[in-house]
Amino acid sequence: MFRSKLKTIILAISVTMMAISLISFPQESVDASIRGLNMWWEIVFPSLLPFFIVSEMLIGFGVVKFIGVLLEPLMRPLFRVPGVGGFAWAMGMASGYPAGAKLTARLRQEGQLSKIEAERLVSFTNCSNPLFIFGAVSVGFFHNAKLGVILALAHYLGNFTVGLVMRFYGRNHEVANKEKTKVPSIRSALSALHRTRINDNRPIGKLLGDAVMSSIKTLLMIGGFIILFSVINKLLFHVGITNLLAGGLEVILSALHLPVELSIPFISGLFEITLGSQMTSQVQQATLMQQAVITSFILAFSGFSVQAQVASILAQTDIDFKPFFIARIFHGLFAAIYAAILWNPIYERFYNTEQPSNAVPVGLFGENSWLQKWFTIMIDTGPLITLIALAVYVVLLARRLRSI
Repeated sequence: MFRSKLKTIILAISVTMMAISLISFPQESVDASIRGLNMWWEIVFPSLLPFFIVSEMLIGFGVVKFIGVLLEPLMRPLFRVPGVGGFAWAMGMASGYPAGAKLTARLRQEGQLSKIEAERLVSFTNCSNPLFIFGAVSVGFFHNAKLGVILALAHYLGNFTVGLVMRFYGRNHEVANKEKTKVPSIRSALSALHRTRINDNRPIGKLLGDAVMSSIKTLLMIGGFIILFSVINKLLFHVGITNLLAGGLEVILSALHLPVELSIPFISGLFEITLGSQMTSQVQQATLMQQAVITSFILAFSGFSVQAQVASILAQTDIDFKPFFIARIFHGLFAAIYAAILWNPIYERFYNTEQPSNAVPVGLFGENSWLQKWFTIMIDTGPLITLIALAVYVVLLARRLRSI
């Protein structure tokens, strides 16, 4: 009872302080809101919408079940999750935050995952996509496309390691599965695909409409969190809380032989990864390796903004958020360690232009690479895609309300 009352008081004080800060710093709040809105408007919405819609349709048509049957012998021994987790893992890496949580929650609602399996799966299926790592962070912030190799390797190796660690989660509470894993066959996978589609029993038009409505609704929620935490991050800086937290962090950075100037970017990155990565790239007192280590932690931890998005998605199910949060800390530590370990054997060899055999292909990661061109196209056409999608959402919503 006391803890509940204390929590109520803390939440009330926090919200009140935020309201006072908004009134005290109106211009800074508006600027932060516009920054968060632009990121959602130009990048997040148009890049995630196709993945969300296609994922919903793949689940409805039974393709995910088909993939799950084939991947069962791989995912079960490695991560102790069903084969359908392989689809969520791949889509999470391809589309970025918070697609992994969205798919995991959807699979849990479909009954294809147990509660423990869903908590394991969501812990390592949320990660940054290659477009953001190479396009936004490496080229956009650091102006160094080759740095993306280290950031991506550290990020995805850390993600894989988290999956291996989290396989031990919930062993004591999980019902032992004594059935031996069967060798998959195309025939059994096709049978599972057909049964799933028949059981869904929705017409194609209804399935497509549901996919669009669900995806846009989720993205609207994501946009709200991005804007909110962009404002919170800016207000914390102006009221001095960021500097206060950074003062305590400086002791840890000094013990790790890292410049204390990285403390404020690190704190900012704990709230919002884009701002934290950008501020880290601007610290002149740090070497590129030190910047890469801090940025790797920020990308892997994913920030409270993304974690709030995931918490909102998981709240629609019985999946506990705590394992996901603990996994983010592990992922941040693993990614930072991998970045430090891989720096000399990987980056130094790529950076050495005297060894052309080890150079990074310009067509893939260079300044004019297809990743950078795609990132530029998203910024140019993203708002138009967002507007069209929102218009479609309004039309579909109006039709449904009229048919009720």
